Amino acid sequence: MITNINQLDFSKKYTYADYMTWQFKERVELIKGYVFKISPAPNMNHQRISSEIHGNIWSFLKSKPCQVFHAPFDVRLPVSPNSDKKTNTVLQPDITVVCDESKLDKQGCNGAPDLVIEILSPGNTKREMKDKLEIYEYSGIPEYWLVDPEREFVIIYSLNDQGKYIGSVPFTDEEILKSKKLKGFKLDLSEIFIH
Repeated sequence: MITNINQLDFSKKYTYADYMTWQFKERVELIKGYVFKISPAPNMNHQRISSEIHGNIWSFLKSKPCQVFHAPFDVRLPVSPNSDKKTNTVLQPDITVVCDESKLDKQGCNGAPDLVIEILSPGNTKREMKDKLEIYEYSGIPEYWLVDPEREFVIIYSLNDQGKYIGSVPFTDEEILKSKKLKGFKLDLSEIFIH
Protein backbone atom coordinates (compact mmCIF):
# COMPACT_ATOMS: atom_id res chain seq x y z
CA MET A 1 0.00 0.00 0.00
CA ILE A 2 1.30 3.44 -0.93
CA THR A 3 0.55 6.10 1.66
CA ASN A 4 2.73 8.92 0.32
CA ILE A 5 2.69 10.21 -3.26
CA ASN A 6 6.50 10.38 -3.16
CA GLN A 7 6.55 6.57 -3.02
CA LEU A 8 5.29 6.47 -6.63
CA ASP A 9 7.69 6.05 -9.52
CA PHE A 10 6.38 8.58 -12.08
CA SER A 11 8.29 6.85 -14.88
CA LYS A 12 6.50 3.54 -14.22
CA LYS A 13 3.14 2.42 -15.64
CA TYR A 14 0.33 1.61 -13.21
CA THR A 15 -3.15 0.07 -13.44
CA TYR A 16 -6.48 0.77 -11.80
CA ALA A 17 -5.76 -2.07 -9.37
CA ASP A 18 -2.65 -0.15 -8.25
CA TYR A 19 -4.59 3.12 -8.10
CA MET A 20 -7.14 1.59 -5.71
CA THR A 21 -4.41 0.82 -3.15
CA TRP A 22 -3.07 4.37 -2.93
CA GLN A 23 -3.84 6.09 0.36
CA PHE A 24 -2.58 9.66 0.06
CA LYS A 25 -4.42 12.98 0.00
CA GLU A 26 -3.16 14.33 -3.34
CA ARG A 27 -5.40 13.81 -6.38
CA VAL A 28 -3.93 12.07 -9.41
CA GLU A 29 -5.07 10.73 -12.75
CA LEU A 30 -3.75 7.77 -14.72
CA ILE A 31 -3.25 8.51 -18.39
CA LYS A 32 -2.29 5.40 -20.34
CA GLY A 33 -0.80 4.00 -17.14
CA TYR A 34 1.26 7.06 -16.20
CA VAL A 35 0.54 9.11 -13.10
CA PHE A 36 -0.26 12.81 -13.46
CA LYS A 37 -0.78 15.04 -10.45
CA ILE A 38 -3.93 17.09 -10.61
CA SER A 39 -3.15 20.75 -10.10
CA PRO A 40 -3.80 22.24 -6.68
CA ALA A 41 -7.33 23.48 -6.06
CA PRO A 42 -8.54 25.37 -9.13
CA ASN A 43 -8.95 29.13 -8.91
CA MET A 44 -12.27 30.78 -8.09
CA ASN A 45 -13.17 31.54 -11.71
CA HIS A 46 -12.64 27.89 -12.70
CA GLN A 47 -14.84 26.74 -9.82
CA ARG A 48 -17.55 29.32 -10.58
CA ILE A 49 -17.68 28.26 -14.24
CA SER A 50 -17.76 24.59 -13.25
CA SER A 51 -20.60 25.23 -10.79
CA GLU A 52 -22.62 27.22 -13.36
CA ILE A 53 -22.28 24.57 -16.07
CA HIS A 54 -22.94 21.72 -13.62
CA GLY A 55 -26.00 23.50 -12.22
CA ASN A 56 -27.47 24.14 -15.66
CA ILE A 57 -26.96 20.52 -16.73
CA TRP A 58 -28.29 19.20 -13.40
CA SER A 59 -31.48 21.28 -13.78
CA PHE A 60 -31.93 20.08 -17.36
CA LEU A 61 -31.47 16.41 -16.40
CA LYS A 62 -33.75 16.45 -13.31
CA SER A 63 -36.52 14.44 -14.96
CA LYS A 64 -34.29 12.49 -17.35
CA PRO A 65 -32.42 9.20 -16.95
CA CYS A 66 -28.93 10.73 -17.22
CA GLN A 67 -26.89 11.88 -14.21
CA VAL A 68 -24.25 14.62 -13.94
CA PHE A 69 -21.21 14.49 -11.64
CA HIS A 70 -18.44 16.96 -10.83
CA ALA A 71 -14.82 16.27 -9.92
CA PRO A 72 -13.48 14.45 -8.08
CA PHE A 73 -15.30 11.60 -9.87
CA ASP A 74 -13.31 8.70 -11.33
CA VAL A 75 -13.93 7.76 -14.95
CA ARG A 76 -12.24 4.43 -15.66
CA LEU A 77 -11.50 3.63 -19.26
CA PRO A 78 -10.45 -0.03 -19.48
CA VAL A 79 -8.23 -1.43 -22.19
CA SER A 80 -10.63 -4.38 -22.50
CA PRO A 81 -14.32 -4.66 -21.53
CA ASN A 82 -15.12 -5.44 -17.87
CA SER A 83 -11.47 -5.71 -16.87
CA ASP A 84 -10.69 -3.33 -13.99
CA LYS A 85 -7.33 -5.01 -13.38
CA LYS A 86 -6.17 -4.00 -16.85
CA THR A 87 -7.58 -0.48 -16.70
CA ASN A 88 -4.68 1.89 -17.14
CA THR A 89 -6.59 5.15 -17.48
CA VAL A 90 -8.47 6.82 -14.64
CA LEU A 91 -9.46 10.42 -15.28
CA GLN A 92 -11.38 12.98 -13.26
CA PRO A 93 -13.10 15.31 -15.74
CA ASP A 94 -14.45 18.52 -14.26
CA ILE A 95 -17.98 17.45 -15.25
CA THR A 96 -19.22 14.03 -16.39
CA VAL A 97 -22.65 12.99 -17.71
CA VAL A 98 -23.60 9.31 -17.65
CA CYS A 99 -26.83 8.04 -19.19
CA ASP A 100 -26.14 4.28 -18.95
CA GLU A 101 -26.73 3.43 -15.29
CA SER A 102 -24.96 0.07 -15.68
CA LYS A 103 -21.64 1.97 -16.00
CA LEU A 104 -22.01 3.50 -12.52
CA ASP A 105 -20.64 1.85 -9.38
CA LYS A 106 -19.33 2.92 -5.98
CA GLN A 107 -16.02 4.04 -7.51
CA GLY A 108 -17.51 6.19 -10.28
CA CYS A 109 -17.98 5.40 -13.96
CA ASN A 110 -16.58 2.25 -15.54
CA GLY A 111 -16.56 2.87 -19.27
CA ALA A 112 -17.25 5.77 -21.60
CA PRO A 113 -19.60 8.45 -20.24
CA ASP A 114 -21.92 10.28 -22.64
CA LEU A 115 -20.36 13.70 -22.13
CA VAL A 116 -17.22 15.00 -20.43
CA ILE A 117 -16.29 18.62 -19.82
CA GLU A 118 -12.79 19.84 -19.04
CA ILE A 119 -12.20 23.39 -17.86
CA LEU A 120 -8.66 24.58 -18.52
CA SER A 121 -6.53 25.71 -15.59
CA PRO A 122 -3.10 27.31 -15.63
CA GLY A 123 -1.67 23.96 -14.47
CA ASN A 124 -3.03 21.99 -17.45
CA THR A 125 -0.29 21.07 -19.88
CA LYS A 126 -0.72 20.89 -23.63
CA ARG A 127 0.38 17.26 -23.49
CA GLU A 128 -2.18 16.41 -20.85
CA MET A 129 -4.99 18.06 -22.83
CA LYS A 130 -3.88 16.37 -26.06
CA ASP A 131 -3.66 13.00 -24.32
CA LYS A 132 -7.11 13.41 -22.80
CA LEU A 133 -8.67 14.35 -26.13
CA GLU A 134 -7.12 11.26 -27.71
CA ILE A 135 -8.28 9.04 -24.84
CA TYR A 136 -11.82 10.41 -24.92
CA GLU A 137 -11.95 9.89 -28.68
CA TYR A 138 -10.47 6.38 -28.52
CA SER A 139 -12.87 5.43 -25.70
CA GLY A 140 -15.87 6.49 -27.78
CA ILE A 141 -17.12 9.34 -25.57
CA PRO A 142 -19.72 10.94 -27.89
CA GLU A 143 -19.19 14.55 -26.77
CA TYR A 144 -16.29 16.40 -25.14
CA TRP A 145 -16.35 20.09 -24.22
CA LEU A 146 -13.14 22.02 -23.73
CA VAL A 147 -13.80 25.24 -21.80
CA ASP A 148 -11.22 28.02 -21.81
CA PRO A 149 -12.02 30.51 -19.01
CA GLU A 150 -9.16 32.85 -19.90
CA ARG A 151 -10.10 33.30 -23.56
CA GLU A 152 -13.80 32.79 -22.81
CA PHE A 153 -14.74 30.13 -25.33
CA VAL A 154 -15.94 26.52 -25.52
CA ILE A 155 -15.10 24.00 -28.22
CA ILE A 156 -17.35 20.96 -28.54
CA TYR A 157 -15.81 17.79 -29.94
CA SER A 158 -18.36 15.31 -31.32
CA LEU A 159 -17.64 11.82 -32.65
CA ASN A 160 -18.33 11.33 -36.34
CA ASP A 161 -19.37 8.04 -37.99
CA GLN A 162 -15.72 6.95 -38.18
CA GLY A 163 -15.24 7.42 -34.43
CA LYS A 164 -13.13 10.57 -34.84
CA TYR A 165 -13.72 13.87 -33.10
CA ILE A 166 -14.82 16.85 -35.14
CA GLY A 167 -14.32 20.13 -33.28
CA SER A 168 -16.82 22.95 -33.46
CA VAL A 169 -15.91 26.54 -34.06
CA PRO A 170 -15.34 28.17 -30.68
CA PHE A 171 -18.53 29.26 -28.92
CA THR A 172 -17.91 32.65 -27.32
CA ASP A 173 -19.49 34.53 -24.44
CA GLU A 174 -22.12 36.05 -26.76
CA GLU A 175 -23.57 32.73 -27.93
CA ILE A 176 -25.97 30.00 -26.90
CA LEU A 177 -24.24 26.65 -26.80
CA LYS A 178 -26.30 23.60 -27.85
CA SER A 179 -25.34 20.02 -27.09
CA LYS A 180 -25.79 17.30 -29.69
CA LYS A 181 -25.76 14.56 -27.04
CA LEU A 182 -28.13 16.27 -24.58
CA LYS A 183 -30.96 17.00 -27.00
CA GLY A 184 -32.69 20.25 -26.13
CA PHE A 185 -29.98 21.49 -23.75
CA LYS A 186 -28.91 25.10 -24.24
CA LEU A 187 -26.33 27.09 -22.31
CA ASP A 188 -26.14 30.88 -22.47
CA LEU A 189 -22.41 31.53 -22.33
CA SER A 190 -22.95 35.16 -21.36
CA GLU A 191 -24.04 33.78 -17.97
CA ILE A 192 -20.98 31.50 -17.74
CA PHE A 193 -18.23 33.93 -18.77
CA ILE A 194 -18.87 36.93 -16.55
CA HIS A 195 -16.38 39.77 -16.97
